[in-house]
Amino acid sequence: MSMADRPSSRFDHAGLAVADLAAATAWYVEALGLERELTLRIEEIELDIEMLRHPVYGYRIELLHRPDTAGAKPADPAQAALVAGYGHLAFDVGDLEAAYDRVVSLGARPVMDPRPAPEPGVRMAFVADPEGNLLELLER
Repeated sequence: MSMADRPSSRFDHAGLAVADLAAATAWYVEALGLERELTLRIEEIELDIEMLRHPVYGYRIELLHRPDTAGAKPADPAQAALVAGYGHLAFDVGDLEAAYDRVVSLGARPVMDPRPAPEPGVRMAFVADPEGNLLELLER
């Protein structure tokens, strides 16, 4: 299929259900440099939304909260690979050690310290955000 025949699409955002919307919003803003773009409430289903956007790269993370939001989360990349659906979010960072140290200092749980990735020329680390969602940090 040539480029002209491919459907036009680009990644816009990932949705992440969280138990504490205010705390999750504050953490992602501080830890990853995201900005609050939009706040919504869908009253019919008691859904609160914070859309966060990276000011330079434009990607978005949509934090979603409904009463009693809960669920089991994989503890590490190996467990995440056994879960059908999304297992983690990945972020390309300029300085892996600095990014890893920063998010851990802000409350992320260390999962895998910085090391060479299986992909040649790439380094990686894993953390879990304060709610236990797995995040991969990559340095390409």
